[in-house]
Amino acid sequence: MLRWFGGMAVLSLGVLPAAAQDVRLSPDVPSVTITLNGQDVVISRAQDPQAVITGEAAKIAHACPPNCPQPMNAAEGVGSVGALEVIAFLQEDVASGSGLLLDVRLPGSFAKGRIPGAVNVPFATLAAENPYVLDILQALGVAGTAGNLDFSTAPRLVIYGQGLSFGEAAQAVRSVVKAGYPAEKISYFRGGLQEWLLFGLNVWGAADQG
Repeated sequence: MLRWFGGMAVLSLGVLPAAAQDVRLSPDVPSVTITLNGQDVVISRAQDPQAVITGEAAKIAHACPPNCPQPMNAAEGVGSVGALEVIAFLQEDVASGSGLLLDVRLPGSFAKGRIPGAVNVPFATLAAENPYVLDILQALGVAGTAGNLDFSTAPRLVIYGQGLSFGEAAQAVRSVVKAGYPAEKISYFRGGLQEWLLFGLNVWGAADQG
């Protein structure tokens, strides 16, 4: 069941996987070398992608895995959207009660700043191994019981996380699809909070009500 605390809708807690000590393009690919005009060019990730993060903090915060550059499509049949589509979704679906904007980061990050109207459902809570995942799906509006879920009246979802180099949103998308949620009812906001802030769009913090 969704509960509101200080203007924040929160479902459950999750735990981020332990960060590795490596920054890669993907879990299996540390870098790529391309030969252009007879010269080898290496494509790799910087150890310090944000000026405010230095040294080991940057290395851990952006370690891949788990925080790898994300593909445009998180799961087959799930569409990807940008900031303007998220705004339209808030206007048309969230406002009418036919859609939910899911922020799948941990509650601490969610409290510091989130897209207005978002509901916090940490990505780890949606994993199949979570014994309470059925309760969470039912709280989201899915009918039925284990082995006999009914998604016909389930709301449309837009799922987002921190941003392009963080894998929690893509993982959450795959988890809900695996649980049976129809792909056509899910959209993936790949840019996440990073894209939202890049365009100077306002966020809600702990003091905001809504």
